Amino acid sequence: MLNQFKQPRRVVITGMGCVTPIGIGREAFWNGLINGESGVRQIETFDVSASPVKIAAQVRGFDWEAQLNPKDRKHVPRTVPLALAAAREAVEDAALSPASFSLEERRAVGVVLGTGGGGLAFTEQQYSYWFVGPVHKASVYTIPASTHGGLSSELSMAFGLRGLSHIVSTGCTSSTDALAYAAQHIALGRQDVMLSGGVDAPIARGILAGFNLMTVLTNDWNDEPQRASRPFSLNRSGIVLGEGAWIYVLEELKHAQERGAKIYAEVVGYGATCDAYHRVRLAESGDEPARAMKLALEDAGRKPEEVDYVNLHGTSTVLNDRIETTALKLALNGNAIKTPMSATKSQIGHPQGASGAAGLAAALCAMQTGIIPPTINLDEPDPDCDLDYVANEAREAEVRVALCNCIGFGSKNSALVIEKAEGL
Repeated sequence: MLNQFKQPRRVVITGMGCVTPIGIGREAFWNGLINGESGVRQIETFDVSASPVKIAAQVRGFDWEAQLNPKDRKHVPRTVPLALAAAREAVEDAALSPASFSLEERRAVGVVLGTGGGGLAFTEQQYSYWFVGPVHKASVYTIPASTHGGLSSELSMAFGLRGLSHIVSTGCTSSTDALAYAAQHIALGRQDVMLSGGVDAPIARGILAGFNLMTVLTNDWNDEPQRASRPFSLNRSGIVLGEGAWIYVLEELKHAQERGAKIYAEVVGYGATCDAYHRVRLAESGDEPARAMKLALEDAGRKPEEVDYVNLHGTSTVLNDRIETTALKLALNGNAIKTPMSATKSQIGHPQGASGAAGLAAALCAMQTGIIPPTINLDEPDPDCDLDYVANEAREAEVRVALCNCIGFGSKNSALVIEKAEGL
């Protein structure tokens, strides 16, 4: 696995698209991050009067109808227009023109997306039509649209891409794993270009009820939603659900250079482990999340002291934040205490399987602007969470090497390392 992205072919990021609770488009997302904005509000898409949790980070101000042909709108889940919009921005940002590709070029471009819930919210809606009515509202494409795999197919069809079209669904680590999977295919020469990233839209009545059963969502901040997601804070009390799409163009380095593409960063390392411990909880030791980060750094050929920034999983649950802090100390040794880190979920909530892709956008933001986004709502840190979480205000800093950490249900752990594109 060592240096898998440098031998024989190097992988770079040449395009990015973002549809998020704090802004539509990468510039709006970056500005929202740096300015410490929160996308958490009262839930607007269904009645939450009977729910103990009434808030979420939803995408607002998005032109849903612009992404799909009118006859297709009732046949796809909410995740599809989110992913299409982000992918279109990423492709445009990368200065690619798939419509003009030859058949051979189309076959050299693949799609790998990460998602946790996929079409689950759509399934819930369709089942309500079948069992409650009116039945005529149900889509004839309920079954294919409800599967996770339909998401990548929609992107492949929209752009006419003939390469592989896959979905990775590993819980909250889904998009980190998808990005690594996509990069590996390029590194091995199986594809030249990949559309990859994450999308999720888990804000639906049944999904909310299911999370409530696990008692992992906060209901302490319904009246102050923008203060609700507060990773590493002493008075944090749980997750805030979020949604969104963060899609990237990944490309073989020489391919990008030959066409004069702008290069954001190079993908240089990946590591993944499993605690093999519990369906939803982490093992207290933090050993396996730490090992995933160590593997990613070893893969990148980088030492802990070379990491300039860590984008944290930072769910805002008492247990996960504390264990992630422990894991970082194990992974970075004495360097953990002096390495700036931040939790993007403090601003966008928890977009489930899209978490890693969202964190990658924050890391790229830091690299491009020389500004590290903050962890907002960190008014009084938990004494057990004693690292530098860049509390409340963005900070100027040069970021050459960034580590993005993700932790998922089923004790899964994944980490990705990117390096600033200098001299490429």
